[in-house]
Amino acid sequence: MRMRLLKIFTLFLFTGIGLRAQQVQKQDNTIADKKGTASFYHDKFEGRKTATGEVFDNDEFTAASNRVKLGTYVKVTNLTNGKIVYVRINDRMAPNNPRLIDLASVAAEKLQFKDKGLANVKMEIVPADEGKNKILAQRDIAEPVNRNEL
Repeated sequence: MRMRLLKIFTLFLFTGIGLRAQQVQKQDNTIADKKGTASFYHDKFEGRKTATGEVFDNDEFTAASNRVKLGTYVKVTNLTNGKIVYVRINDRMAPNNPRLIDLASVAAEKLQFKDKGLANVKMEIVPADEGKNKILAQRDIAEPVNRNEL
């Protein structure tokens, strides 16, 4: 009886590890340099909680995606004009949403597609350090300069 339980436990353990490894590999294959459609958040979402529990702000370089883990930093390139923006994924889209990413308005403006509504983009995962630094640099550029302070 012990031997039988040991065999069952061993089989369960290795099957579980194998499935977990396949899921990680599958996730990695679906997110590397993905191309698709980007949209941006409607103003009605301003102030609502995101999937991470953060309050959504259209002036922050954040986005929603169902293709990468929450907290992931990504580089998004507008394939029409070559403009680039870095964002952190902090929200999810509706499960049936076919779009690749839903950006905060500030990011859509930087990619120059806000007036069109949608853009063809490429999304690449970047290291957290790179993402954080690029977002800080974008904020410095994106914030208006108060001429009275100069």
